Amino acid sequence: MRGTDEIPTEGVDAPDDGAPAMPNRDGSGASWNGIDLNLLVVFDAIMQDRTLTRAARRLGQSQPTASHALNRLRTMLHDELFIRGPDGMRPTPRAEQMAGPVREALSLCRIALEPDTFDPRSSRRDFTIVVNNFAARAVIPGLVRRVAIEAPGIGLDVRPIGRLNVLDTLDSDAADLALCLLGEGGERFKCVRVMEDDYVAVLDRAHPAARLALTPARLAELPHVALTSSGDDTSFLDRALAERGLARRVAARVPFLSLALLLVGSDYVAVMPRRIATDLAALGPLTVKDLPFASPWISVSLIWHRRLDAHPAQRWLRDVIRSVADS
Repeated sequence: MRGTDEIPTEGVDAPDDGAPAMPNRDGSGASWNGIDLNLLVVFDAIMQDRTLTRAARRLGQSQPTASHALNRLRTMLHDELFIRGPDGMRPTPRAEQMAGPVREALSLCRIALEPDTFDPRSSRRDFTIVVNNFAARAVIPGLVRRVAIEAPGIGLDVRPIGRLNVLDTLDSDAADLALCLLGEGGERFKCVRVMEDDYVAVLDRAHPAARLALTPARLAELPHVALTSSGDDTSFLDRALAERGLARRVAARVPFLSLALLLVGSDYVAVMPRRIATDLAALGPLTVKDLPFASPWISVSLIWHRRLDAHPAQRWLRDVIRSVADS
C-alpha cells in the first residue's frame, strides 16, 4: 500500500549520538526508548524484497543509507537479522519472528497517522488492487473511469493475482484489497460477494446464426474460440453437449486481447461471462446470444483486511467498487 502519507524515512542515516541503546531490565536487548521507528521501516522493506538495493529503491533511499539503518538495528537487537546468500538476503530466525508483528505495527501506525476524514476530490494517494481475470475485465474498466471522475488525484495500481496468495498479499500490506473468487476470509479478513454473472455466446453480428435461436446442435456446429486466460473455464459446454450426444470443435485458443479481432468478420463463436460479452458487443459488430442450456455462475468477491474495515479511504474505495459492480 503506497500513499503520500507514508511513514517518512528521512533521517534514517543520521549519525549515532554515541549513546548506547538502553537495555531491557534483564540486560538482554534494546528497549523501545532506543528504537528508531524508521529502522523498522527499513527492516520491513528488506524482509519483503530480500535485497538492500531493492529495499532502498522501494523507500526512495540510497543503498548505503539502507545498509546503515540495518547495521544500527543489528547492533540494537544483537542479531544479524539477514545473512547474504546466493538468492539474496536470508532472514535469521529472529528476523522471521519479528517480520509479522513489525509489518502489522507499521500498518497500524500508518492508519493512525492518516486523517480521520477522507476527501476523494483532494486526495493524492494511491491504491493497490489485486484482481483475477474476470474482475480485471468486468469491474476494473468501470472502476478506473469512475475514479477518474470522482477522485482525479487518486492513482490505481491494478495487478493480476497470478500465483499470488491473496490473503498473504493483503496480510503483508502489499495490496489494499482484492477482487477474486473467494468465499471465506477467516478471522482476519472480510469477504463480500459483489458480482455474479452467467455465460453467453458471442459471435459476429453478420453471422447467419446471429439471427437464429442458438440450439445445442447449432452451437456444436460452430467453430469455437477458447480463452487461454487462467480462470476462463468453459468445460461445462463440453459436458452439456455430451449429454445431448454432441461435441464442439475448439478451432483456436487465444488470449483475451485477441478475441474481439478474431470474432469480427469470422464464423467463430466464443463463450464468456455475460458482462464482458456485453461490453465487447458495445465496442464492435458483435452480438450476444443466450446459451441453449443452463449456465453455471461465476462470481467475484471483494476481500480486505479487517484492520482496514473502518478506514475512511478504504471504505470509500470499497463503496465505489460495489457501485461499479452493481451498475
